[in-house]
Amino acid sequence: MHIHIIGICGTFMGGIAAIAKQLGHQVSGSDANVYPPMSTQLEALGIQLQSGYAEAHLEPRPDLVIIGNALSRGNPEVEKVLRDRLRYVSGAQWLHEEVLRHHWVLAVAGTHGKTTTASMLAWILEDAGYNPGFMIGGVPENFGISARVTDSDFFVIEADEYDTAFFDKRSKFVHYSPDTLIINNLEFDHADIFPDLAAIQRQFAHLLRVVPDSGQVIVPAADAVIEDVLAQGCWSDVVRVGAGADWDLLAHGDDGSRFELLDHGGQTVASVQWSLLGLHNVRNAVMAMLAARHVGIDVKTSAQALQSFKSPKRRMELLADVQGIKVYDDFAHHPTAIATTLAGLKAHHPGRIVAVLEPRSNTMKLGIHAQQLQHALAVADQQFVLQPPSLSWALADYLTDATIANSVEQLTQQLVSSVKPGDAVIIMSNGSFDGLHQRFIDTLKQRDSL
Repeated sequence: MHIHIIGICGTFMGGIAAIAKQLGHQVSGSDANVYPPMSTQLEALGIQLQSGYAEAHLEPRPDLVIIGNALSRGNPEVEKVLRDRLRYVSGAQWLHEEVLRHHWVLAVAGTHGKTTTASMLAWILEDAGYNPGFMIGGVPENFGISARVTDSDFFVIEADEYDTAFFDKRSKFVHYSPDTLIINNLEFDHADIFPDLAAIQRQFAHLLRVVPDSGQVIVPAADAVIEDVLAQGCWSDVVRVGAGADWDLLAHGDDGSRFELLDHGGQTVASVQWSLLGLHNVRNAVMAMLAARHVGIDVKTSAQALQSFKSPKRRMELLADVQGIKVYDDFAHHPTAIATTLAGLKAHHPGRIVAVLEPRSNTMKLGIHAQQLQHALAVADQQFVLQPPSLSWALADYLTDATIANSVEQLTQQLVSSVKPGDAVIIMSNGSFDGLHQRFIDTLKQRDSL
């Protein structure tokens, strides 16, 4: 079958393309921006890529068109699909029909930590010999790829609450019908498609409606927002994690590099010492261990696997150490994620923490989290923030302690002139930050070679 994917270079659609190719289909695709690393990954798989959107990309006529959720009416390829009555489907629906309905699905949902937790869960299953398929919105370092399909009974998926397509405004995860579901946390985000937190809760309630009565839902204890969702209807076993709940955790020290999983009686059942930092990652790990337990992997086996787990790319990834200055890349863009990431690094690193932020998400652009941003950055010893033209509000009105730059060039120079040996610089963005990471590293090397 010839499948053409419109919007192929996004992380999710790129994963769909890779899986379709693995299943033996002829795959082509188009996107507004065809560039590395996704373009090179897809081309290496033998997938034909076309830059931009044009009706000619649908000639010869494909057997099926998969339309990404970033596409809308008015797009020339979308209009041709509708006009010529081509068979079309969303990526999430295709994934359900062709892959997920044949597997035990382990889904990881929530506002924060989905990529890391799903990567942990996939690695636990892999280490235990389960050979899982997976689709993750990042690149798990233990695998080196973001998606694969196997002959295993099990499939791990990062379950995003973003909408499905221009013709299906349900969250993508409603199509996944998980047997094991983790809900890590739940806060307001994606302000471009959700008017308020209640609207997001409604989508999570829809998700619970497709978890079977043989399934299991794993949630943090005493989370009022998630409990409100559960109260709207849950027909599955619910496992809660936290003080006084079904399971708990004990972290030794504030950096999260060593922790224990406790049963309801307070007895230690597994211990982990690993390379990751932050109490948020400890919580992610416990959720992954309990999800693996639901498919038959005991928590001690999971704990052993986690000791060789490598954090996904762009999750506190150490890019360079230049003359004693460590440079990290992190995907954090929501105030809660920013705060927990900085706290984990602060507890581990003895020197100064220098936070560098690009407020790039749609929610940030709308100023929804402007009031929380100063508190989120407060743990850093120095703060540098880019004021992009797309931001509808002035950073200076809210961030009294930060150095604000109007361009990446200016920001690079400000950083280089401020940092010193012993600093840890963490660059946070859910995009490319216009190459700031490498610009800063290169300029720092030039400075230190003079």
